[in-house]
This record gives sequence, structure tokens and C-alpha cells, in this order.
Amino acid sequence: MSGFLNWLGGLPPLAQIPIVVIAFAAVVALLLFFVDIAPRKGTLYTVIRLAFCVLVPVIVVLFFGSFLWAAAVAAVLGGVLFLLDYRSKKGVGYLVQLVGFLAPAFLLLLIGLILPTINTTIAAFMSASGKNFVGLNNFIWLFTQPSAIRTVVNTIIWVLLVPALSTAFGLAYAVFIDKSRGEKYFKILVFMPMAISFVGASIIWRFIYAYREADATQIGLLNQIVVWFGGTPVQWLQNEPWNTLFLIVVLIWVQTGFAMVVLSAAIKGVPTEQIEAAELDGTNGWQRFTNVIVPGIRSSLVVVVTTISIASLKVFDIVRTMTAGNNGTSVIANEMYTQFKNFENGRSAAFAVILFILVLPIVIYNARQIKKQREIR
Repeated sequence: MSGFLNWLGGLPPLAQIPIVVIAFAAVVALLLFFVDIAPRKGTLYTVIRLAFCVLVPVIVVLFFGSFLWAAAVAAVLGGVLFLLDYRSKKGVGYLVQLVGFLAPAFLLLLIGLILPTINTTIAAFMSASGKNFVGLNNFIWLFTQPSAIRTVVNTIIWVLLVPALSTAFGLAYAVFIDKSRGEKYFKILVFMPMAISFVGASIIWRFIYAYREADATQIGLLNQIVVWFGGTPVQWLQNEPWNTLFLIVVLIWVQTGFAMVVLSAAIKGVPTEQIEAAELDGTNGWQRFTNVIVPGIRSSLVVVVTTISIASLKVFDIVRTMTAGNNGTSVIANEMYTQFKNFENGRSAAFAVILFILVLPIVIYNARQIKKQREIR
């Protein structure tokens, strides 16, 4: 593998690009192929799985250079596949197959979610060093410090404003451009911010909010407009509490494209017969929107609102990049990082627990909505 990378690094940049793209496409195609044949039966597919058992150890050797690890991976992989095939032929393999296919996902959830959640909860009741039990002291500190309370309040403001405004803007835009000429180009225009990382979006908006003295040349778009109209440049990211709202605009700008795409697809799924029947009943456009379209896309609205709400709760990049949480703009995720960086692990864990508690109702609500939709179907 290192030899391939060294060879690739020696090529001209324009020659590296197609090779990397082809290699990436080949890996994706291979994964999709194995996913496709996974539930199929027959000698051919058994042979292919056997080849897969050989291919994976070879890749392990190429990447890690260890024959011992390759042998272990081959033994485990081959044993699992053999057990699944053997048990399925005996007619009692459904449960074994179910456990076999769910076990990797459950193991990853256990390692990546359940154990860290338990460890973080325990750490929230420990001292900064993690050696002494301090009870609720970290939470008492959190709810008695004005700056910490402000952090929680800021997070709640994010969760209230971003989902509501992003969904409203996305829905309005989706309705206005529906079936219009050039619809796909209008969609691309709003969806483009979704292709930018939060850090990239934050840098763009920092230039828009940039501040310079009145006698200097303005490089920020907003302050240049203010100067053109005879005003004085404003320090948009330093004036409390409005600076939080200016940060929120960035996430709304990014998430509106997501809401628009999902809701536009949902609107196209509303039966035409219902809309035509409403027109025959003499309803106007607003009545058709509120009485036909909105009820028809209710499930999509729930998904969009809850998804953006969770994204708002864990927002970190925008605040960290634009203000680093200064001037009263910090949120819980940013404060978690700040406390951890200051070696206050207990306080950092307490913020994490608070964030988890805030996320939990949204996740439960979303799960209940999905369950209700399945019952209706």
C-alpha cells in the first residue's frame, strides 16, 4: 500500500486525480456488489463469498502489513459466513442470521455510543481529575454561573429559531418553485450551502460580518452597505445579544437547502387528485396549501424539524470558528470543548449530560412519529 501511495505521489497532479477517483469508485462498487449478493443463495454466491474471505485478508496485509491480523480476520470472517450458511440450510437459520447481521451494528453502538454515554455520565459526578466523587457539584456550578446559564439559554434559542425558520423558508421556497421553469436550477441555488462544511460557511460569513474602522476601507459586505447609506460600521459579532442571532443566520442559511429538498420531494408526492378536488371546491391557493399540502407532507415536516433541531443542539463549528464562544455567544457543545481544554473534565461531562437530556425528547418524539406512520400503513 505504501508503495502504491509513493508511486501515486510521484505522478503529476492531473494524473493523480483520475487514479484516485477510479480507485474510490472501484471500492464503492465492490462494497455495493457484496451488499447486493449478501441475501442471495446458490453455489455461485457461495464462491463469491469465499473469494471475499480471501480478498479481505489480502487488504489487511496491504494496509497493516501483518499476516497475523490477516489470518485472524480470515478465520473470523470465514467462520461467521460458514455458520450463517450452514444454519440457514437447516431451516432454523433466520434467528442466527438476524443475530449475525445485527451483531456488528450492535457492537459498534455499544463501543461508540452506549459505553461513552455511561462513562460521560459517571464523569459528570467526578472531580476534574476523575478520581474523586463530587456528587452534584458540577451541575450546581453549571446552574449557578451566569456564563454557564447563558450558554444553556443560547442553545435553547438556537433550537427554537433554527428549525422553525429553516423549515419555514425551505417550505415556502419549495412551494414557490414547484413545477416552475428552471426548478432544478433554483433548487441547486439554495442547496449549494449544504455542500459546504460548517467551518467553510463560517469563514464566508465572517467576511460578510467583517468590521473595520469608519475611516478604513470596509471588506465586510454588511458594513460596506451600511457605509454606502451613510451609517457607521457595526461590530456585528461583538454586540450582545444580537451577535447570537447573527451566528444563527449561518446555520439557517445552511439548513434551508436540506429542508427545501426534502419538502419539495414530499410536495410532489401529494396526490394530484386531492389538489384538483380542492380546486373544484373553489378553494384558493392558501387554503389548498394549509388543508391539502401541509397535511400531506406532515411526516416529512416532522423529520425535517427534528433533524434540524438535533443539528442545532450540537452546533459547535460555527460558534468556535466565528467567535470562539466569546461575547456571550457560547453554546453547550462549545463549552464542553472549552472546559475539557481547561482540564475540567467533570464540568465538561456535566455539559454533555445536559446536552444529552435536551436531545432525548426530540429523539423519542421522532421515534414515536415513525411508529405511528408504520401503524397507519
